Amino acid sequence: MHLQALWHDGMGNWTKAHDLINHLHDKSAAHVHAYLHRKEGDIWNADYWYRKAGQKRPEVSLDEEWEQLLGLYL
Repeated sequence: MHLQALWHDGMGNWTKAHDLINHLHDKSAAHVHAYLHRKEGDIWNADYWYRKAGQKRPEVSLDEEWEQLLGLYL
């Protein structure tokens, strides 16, 4: 699901990506969920999910974060 969510986001379908990841509760899903909310511009919600993932909000572009996440799940 993680890769599918990232793929849909990469294809411009944020809603489908969020729908795929929203019901998952592992730390990896929380990390992707955080990224999606950061992309959405909902920083408060993104920070909540970064904490759930055991991560801090990165200081890289959204494109760089997407690439990093993709690398984690390939």
